[in-house]
Amino acid sequence: MSPTSLNASALSRLRRYNNAMDIPNIASDPLLSGLNNKQLEAVTLPHQSSLILAGAGSGKTRVLTTRIAWLIQTGQISPMGLMAVTFTNKAAKEMLTRLTAMMPINTRGMWVGTFHGLCNRLLRAHHREAGLPSTFQILDTADQLSSIKRLMKLMNVDDEKFVPKQVQGYINTCKEEGLRADKVDAYDAHSQRLREIYAEYDKQCNREGVADFSELLLRCYELLERDPHIRNHYQSRFKYILVDEFQDTNRLQYLWLKLLAGKENCLFAVGDDDQSIYGFRGARVGNMQDFERDFNVKKIVKLEENYRSHSNILDAANAIISHNKNRLGKNLWTSAGKGEPVRIYEAYNDTDEAAFIVDEIKMLHAEGINLSAMALLYRSNAQSRILEHALFSAKLPYRVYGGLRFFERAEIKHALAYMRLMANANDDTALLRVINFPARGIGSRSLEQLQETARQQDCSLWAAACQSTGKIAGFVQLIREMTDQAYGVSLAEVAELVTTVSGLKAHYENTKDNEDRIANLEELVTAAVAFTNHDFGNHNNVDGETEQDLLTQFLTHASLEAGEHQAEVGHDALQLMTVHAAKGLEFRTVFISGLEEGLCPHEQSMYEHNGLEEERRLMYVAVTRARQRLYLSYAQSRMLHGKVRYGIASRFLDEIPEELIKRLNSKPAAKLSNYNYEEMPHVMTGHKSQEQKNAMPWKVGQSVAHAKFGNGVVVSYEGAANDMRVQVNFSNEGLKWLALEFAKLNPI
Repeated sequence: MSPTSLNASALSRLRRYNNAMDIPNIASDPLLSGLNNKQLEAVTLPHQSSLILAGAGSGKTRVLTTRIAWLIQTGQISPMGLMAVTFTNKAAKEMLTRLTAMMPINTRGMWVGTFHGLCNRLLRAHHREAGLPSTFQILDTADQLSSIKRLMKLMNVDDEKFVPKQVQGYINTCKEEGLRADKVDAYDAHSQRLREIYAEYDKQCNREGVADFSELLLRCYELLERDPHIRNHYQSRFKYILVDEFQDTNRLQYLWLKLLAGKENCLFAVGDDDQSIYGFRGARVGNMQDFERDFNVKKIVKLEENYRSHSNILDAANAIISHNKNRLGKNLWTSAGKGEPVRIYEAYNDTDEAAFIVDEIKMLHAEGINLSAMALLYRSNAQSRILEHALFSAKLPYRVYGGLRFFERAEIKHALAYMRLMANANDDTALLRVINFPARGIGSRSLEQLQETARQQDCSLWAAACQSTGKIAGFVQLIREMTDQAYGVSLAEVAELVTTVSGLKAHYENTKDNEDRIANLEELVTAAVAFTNHDFGNHNNVDGETEQDLLTQFLTHASLEAGEHQAEVGHDALQLMTVHAAKGLEFRTVFISGLEEGLCPHEQSMYEHNGLEEERRLMYVAVTRARQRLYLSYAQSRMLHGKVRYGIASRFLDEIPEELIKRLNSKPAAKLSNYNYEEMPHVMTGHKSQEQKNAMPWKVGQSVAHAKFGNGVVVSYEGAANDMRVQVNFSNEGLKWLALEFAKLNPI
């Protein structure tokens, strides 16, 4: 539909809507019925680049879709004259479905999709100019990794010094910054070698006619930048570009949008800087402020009315996020009433916390609330183990959303496979899983020969391996050494032994997603301690029971928890997930667990630029998932890495006004404002007896001075009597452990 084909009524209506002083009558147009004033303002903005600051639960998807329909209906643009960019294919499909329901148009040819999808479409149309064959193939993440491994082998690159996954991350990061190999800085021999691999990888992809995900966007950007004819064509075609989840864009995505929009076109960006939580993926929250400046944005429309949560929940979220600096600024509100207060539970330990959550879930379920209407959130995956165990024991069906149950995670299954071999060396399945993991040069050919020997001799793979030489013999020796070292030690020490001696920890330390995987391996040690204490602590060495028997029982326990009680798809089940996975979802009741310094905010945030602000945005996202009831819980002590630790309640709890809170088991605590959070690192500190605490001359959080290391803050201590050590975070030297017997510390 073109503007000239509009009837007089439509033209008149369009002029009214483009008059900033004239608020239209909502009832006059069915398309706009039900929109609040701010939503209406956003949908009917005149021809200009605009930023829509859309808070959680404010109806941003509806605004974005209605904006597209409005532009088409009023003849300002044809369906083929606009582009809408989303971050997931699911969001793109939902947008097209809604558009079809709104107006009788064929959405088939519309440019609505993800960054990668739209770039692929453009490159297919201009493959020759982009230097690609017409039939170019796209490498997914796994294919890309295989391609890199193959290249590194040809280049004789040591895969221990240059771990393929790290190389993959390096290449993708460079591409997301818009940098080819010749533009990447190299400061030493290691970075120079990485740059060489990147350059050769590019050559290999060009020879084979393939492109990875990051390449799609980078090559599309380069094509538009160097070819003015193609650039002018798309700039004249797409007069309106609409972007969802703008706060999650990285640098290259922003530059691509900027290039495509040019100087004349309108960029309609919808996002929420308070929900920017993907910094680890390259998301750049500063893009929103750059957009405001680069596009001379005259109008920021704030969608602050929330249709999801009650007022107490929103006020708590607003109070938390207000402590972040450099916000564009908004305050969520609702007309739904105050609702229930935010419930806070202070647990004695992590077991008590899990038991409390289970009891509350049971009570709510008995009152008629579906399990699927409740969610249990945590900051990191490793925290799920003890919660899963409590749910499993209570026979409450649950589903881990966007991830695997603890005992089903790859790193845990690898560790358990080593333990299974120690318990029963003839376990062929366990042997095949870890004989070459971490990689020790045992190839498929060697495994085929091993399996053939076992078949001919009618024996287990282990028995055949014991007859082998070379690298297989080395693996046999490793298992024997681990078994010998495990003799007479505790189950927790066996778990620690397996994760270190096997090389699993060292392997994952060199991978991109090492933080979560290492945390899970450390949590396995905790699981072993908990299993010993809670399940069999009173039965060890009774009636001839041995530690080896305990290992077998633990492995049985792990198998049962991994294989049972996982709810089927479609069945009513509690939702377990990390806060990252919860973004975009909502639930009637939300439990947020583990709210202690060091967990939430995560201790890693202190080492990252603006890390604390992203942690606070994570908390904001978590709180705004709840519609009616919100539980916040923390533990005085928690078992981490096989050791009991005590910690400080999260600063985020301190940031919630007391009038919004209902404390379930304690009096209102004194505010923690006297803690200098900027100086004190986010650590969980060692849990000790009262006698040990009294024997400790320094308090956690106390400022001290050392003759050699300078000034610092006491953050932790452990041990007893003459063996007591104190951990101090020094301003210049960082974290140091000092033996109290010898440390010369003075109070400041």
